[in-house]
Amino acid sequence: MPSSVPDVRPEPESPPRNRRPRKRELFCPAHPDQRLMGQGKKFFLHLLSPEDLKQRGMTDKKARLVIQAYPVLVLSNEWLEELFCADCGGSRWCHVIRHDRVLHTVRWAPRELWEQVAHVDPVVANPSVSEFSRREAGRQRRTRGDGKAWFD
Repeated sequence: MPSSVPDVRPEPESPPRNRRPRKRELFCPAHPDQRLMGQGKKFFLHLLSPEDLKQRGMTDKKARLVIQAYPVLVLSNEWLEELFCADCGGSRWCHVIRHDRVLHTVRWAPRELWEQVAHVDPVVANPSVSEFSRREAGRQRRTRGDGKAWFD
């Protein structure tokens, strides 16, 4: 005669799940053990020629087809971002390449990469900043007439 008690088996113990997703891991190129901090604006790179795509590992034929289909190709996995390193003691512009949600490659951004960013011209000053503010911001780098610094 079957028993009326249901067969209750204990469920296997599963490790507790961490509900918080892992943050992106950005490390300083000069100090590989130091994490970089920054949540500034990302300036995504734009590609205009098949040669740029070939440098990133795409075949010649496929690169030409992509540029014909999309005259301006915006890379969603490469951008320029200003990041802060505590060991360096300051912020620097970095070229960030995302491999997956957590893993990123970071290197110092060369000036040539700014040519691949739309709506930004690094040579021309920001028009929303007054001439007085621009001049006074560089004052600490200037010296007095006798060669000494303004601020000691």
